[in-house]
Amino acid sequence: MQSPSRAKKADFPWWLLAAGALALAAGLSIAASDLYAQVFATVSKGVGITVFVTLSAFVLASAGGLGIALMALSPSVWLRQISRFYVEIIRGVPMLVLLFWVAFAGAPALVAAWNWITFPLQDAGILEPAMVRDVSLLWRAILALALGYSAFIAEVFRAGIQSIDVGQIEAAKALGLTRSQRFRLIVLPQAVRTILPPLGNDFIAMVKDSSLVSVLGVADITQMAKIYASGSFRFFETYSIVAYIYLLLTVGLSMALRGLEQRMRRSQLRD
Repeated sequence: MQSPSRAKKADFPWWLLAAGALALAAGLSIAASDLYAQVFATVSKGVGITVFVTLSAFVLASAGGLGIALMALSPSVWLRQISRFYVEIIRGVPMLVLLFWVAFAGAPALVAAWNWITFPLQDAGILEPAMVRDVSLLWRAILALALGYSAFIAEVFRAGIQSIDVGQIEAAKALGLTRSQRFRLIVLPQAVRTILPPLGNDFIAMVKDSSLVSVLGVADITQMAKIYASGSFRFFETYSIVAYIYLLLTVGLSMALRGLEQRMRRSQLRD
């Protein structure tokens, strides 16, 4: 049997050193080439939009997913059926199709419903009628990603909540804690430790899927690359830079999440 120190040495992340060396070599090549530096400067203008889309959509998807998971675990059969219906239907629609549907069918339907509900106020001159163009394509894309990922995140939350020992919940009941207190103080803190790895995987996947918003003309990394490549015909150089930037984002996030998991694990062992 290997000693812990030898096993730890054997599991040293050599792949990370290799990836870091390749990233450094690519960065030096970009800095040394006027063409690649120009492509990088142009494409990197979309990083802010990509980060904003990802963070906004993930926060909305996490909130929605938690709500759907609680519905799935509700004593009410109707709430459970609604939750299952939502998860199965949304997960069965490709993300690109959902993006188009929300952008060009869902958003106009919401605007029409809002105008119908607020018609008395509009007729009295208190409110102006809403227009479809008032809903930006950026927020339509964010809403589509949030709707799509909330179905997957709901299953992650449901599995994490169900992993908690029933005896702890019964003990909390015996102490007189209310349902919300049991969830907030007992269930959720422990469930977070369980769901962090799959939740992190969904977050990294959303970073990549955020590139789909370029089909709506949102100026993210991929859209900036499409604009530059179509004007310069430098497709190889442009999309090589795009792949490089996405790899920096996703691998960096993956390492940060892994470090957070290890810290939480050490904290749990100390407790």
